[in-house]
Amino acid sequence: MIPGNLEKVRTDIGQLEHQHQRDPASVTLLAVSKKKPLSDIKQAIEAGQRAFGENYADEGAAKIAELADPAIDWHYIGHIQSNKTRLIASHYDWVQSADRAKIIERLSAHRPAELPALNICLQVNIDAQDTKSGCSAEELPALARLTSTMPNLVLRGIMAIPAPSSEESEQRKVFASLRLLFDSLRTDFSSVDTLSMGMSADMGAAIAEGATMVRVGTAIFGQRPS
Repeated sequence: MIPGNLEKVRTDIGQLEHQHQRDPASVTLLAVSKKKPLSDIKQAIEAGQRAFGENYADEGAAKIAELADPAIDWHYIGHIQSNKTRLIASHYDWVQSADRAKIIERLSAHRPAELPALNICLQVNIDAQDTKSGCSAEELPALARLTSTMPNLVLRGIMAIPAPSSEESEQRKVFASLRLLFDSLRTDFSSVDTLSMGMSADMGAAIAEGATMVRVGTAIFGQRPS
């Protein structure tokens, strides 16, 4: 089931790239594996998937340690508590949910010297949702500058989880505003290349507006336990 689901999602991404005149393979698929067992992740790896996203620091770190596969890129995409920065910085290859100075500084301080720099996407709360983490658009430039000065971090881009909408026109409007923020960052920081936006329900709108990474879970692994 998982290999077939992955193939369908990849096909959908390829068709959307073509439809919106994007370069082939310009959109990376991040498989969101939170609350899923290692057996499911191993099926996805056997089917060629190499990038996985986890929302819970301890759960993801345990999977990373058990698999111990250097060919896999692990992305932390959940809310970051201060007391988890050492765990996150020690295990993950990417953090997509950095959103405040204290967290950025702690991630840099806790990144082990023997590991490559930690890839950072700054999470933007683009529509000021009370229930979502993320910095404001106004706070983004200062956080980007801070991240770029940290010795053990590399600024890669931005991530966002917009409020759900069933209207593609509304989805595209929000994603277009994120693309403008991304383009602005790219002019100031040569390391910026990642615009992580779009999930199963709004992947089409995200790719239309320039996403370079989409985060898909349910369409690959099925429903999660509540």
